Amino acid sequence: MSLQPKPSLSLDEWIEQERNALEARCEYVHGEVFAMTGASADHNTIVMNIGRELSTQMKGKPCQVYANDMKVVIRAADAGKYPDLLAYCGPPEFSDGRRDVLLNPSLIVEVLSPSTEAYDRGDKFALSRQIPSLREYLLVSQDRARVELYERGEAGRWILTEYAALTDEVALPSIACTLPLSEIYDKVECLRS
Repeated sequence: MSLQPKPSLSLDEWIEQERNALEARCEYVHGEVFAMTGASADHNTIVMNIGRELSTQMKGKPCQVYANDMKVVIRAADAGKYPDLLAYCGPPEFSDGRRDVLLNPSLIVEVLSPSTEAYDRGDKFALSRQIPSLREYLLVSQDRARVELYERGEAGRWILTEYAALTDEVALPSIACTLPLSEIYDKVECLRS
């Protein structure tokens, strides 16, 4: 994410602007809008791998996974974000009839890149923790086999579990799915060299 703010907007103005945008996507925090940068081939491969794996496991369940273009609004934080992936089980809560702004994800996935890693771990995670429905926040490295799962535990405390072997599997109880690292990193070039 670029740290170049654009003119100040309200959250509702940001939603309308994003709906009308033809090219670049922007995220919103407290009236400021920040342009998002493009992603690498490995980043996109990982997003597609996770999306495919979750979608396959969700067949026949009241669950859904979305990648890249689904907006999430965090009203308590006056923020709007584009997670790399998000998922929920049960009835979705959208901000309106357009169904392009989800309010109740139970899982957010961010694929880490050199330009977004600090933000995804820090401010973006802090904002996302204010989503009442959020149960899991998954950080996936794109340059090595490394996955970090933060789960909301007792009294709202977040518990970290790390995975680094391609034989590991990440259990995601909020959506009743499991992600094998071998599937997450299938066809990822950095792991082949």
